[in-house]
Amino acid sequence: MKEKKHIRIGLIGTGLMGRIHTNGYKRVPDFFPEYEYVPVLQACCSRREEKAQAFADQWGYKSIETDWRELLKRDDIDAVDICTPNDTHAEIAIAAAAAGKMILCEKPLARSIKEAQGMVEAVEKAGVKNTVWYNYRRIPAVTLAKQIVASGKLGKIFHYRANFLQDWTISPDLPQGGDALWRLDAEAAGSGVTGDLLAHCIDTAMWLNGGIKDVSAMTETFIKERVHQSTGEKKKVTIDDACLFHCHFENGSLGLFEATRYARGHKALYTFEINGEHASIRWDLHDLTRLEYFDHADESQVRGWRSIHVTDGDHPYMDRWWIPGTSIGYEHSFVHQVADFFKSLETGESCHPTFRDAFETQKVCEAVIDSANERAWKDTGVDWIEK
Repeated sequence: MKEKKHIRIGLIGTGLMGRIHTNGYKRVPDFFPEYEYVPVLQACCSRREEKAQAFADQWGYKSIETDWRELLKRDDIDAVDICTPNDTHAEIAIAAAAAGKMILCEKPLARSIKEAQGMVEAVEKAGVKNTVWYNYRRIPAVTLAKQIVASGKLGKIFHYRANFLQDWTISPDLPQGGDALWRLDAEAAGSGVTGDLLAHCIDTAMWLNGGIKDVSAMTETFIKERVHQSTGEKKKVTIDDACLFHCHFENGSLGLFEATRYARGHKALYTFEINGEHASIRWDLHDLTRLEYFDHADESQVRGWRSIHVTDGDHPYMDRWWIPGTSIGYEHSFVHQVADFFKSLETGESCHPTFRDAFETQKVCEAVIDSANERAWKDTGVDWIEK
């Protein structure tokens, strides 16, 4: 057997996404055994020593750090995985690039175009491998949707619509800021549902349907003040609790997007639908192994929506898993992204979405916020190349 090449991972951030990413690293050698490169869980980093050590003990990291700067100084770290709040992404990524480390960064890339631009320049100047965890691309049914669109089966695209609905922030007693609730603090998050939820929808949309040209948006903050968890003081809430926008894609199609954390009864309803000249497709995260497909070319007596169960060995990624008819889940999309990243080390190709790709999504997010604030159409400045 050919000797494996080890990529020693330094994980920064031991919360939810740290667990999810680590699960991806642990599974790849089992299900992609022929790959030349394999991850090694070298070190994890959290500000509190007891938290870092507990995480290392549970997940199998060899060592810990409590300062990410110390982790970047280590010669035994090849790749840095940034799983921290958004306000730290830029500083860590720019320093990691200067240290010559490969970088895998949680989404969104940053809080603003300015921060994101600096990150892109840093990784491109250093020439380090990089990717951003927009994992929904790697759900097999979504990857199949990409293949169907690319095949031309839908014909000219007329409409793209997506939503991402949650309900976890409805209570006025929920504080903002601090551990677990930094997404409600604009200083840490940059924005609310736009950067957290719509960023996923936007990345998927442009991957499937091309660049978004301009946007017209509105946002709402339903609860105007919340107690800040760190200070105990009541402060103005400056994130967007809900956002709606419509847009033009470069290919002439129209887009309609909605995200909210105030849709009672929805925990993570993410759906998209694409309507074309000849056919349509739609997908729902709650039934993630199915892709619905309508083909107008079918005989009229049997024409209708069909449900494709994306579990066969000739479907994207599915030859790695179980028998046809059995399902995989959300966590497998991260396994697939790790696998694709390690495969890219063999081929020398980029693992999309790169920082450069995620920068384009950042442009749309910022245009959405600006449009809502100014109540005006905004050009995005997106320069999208199909990836």
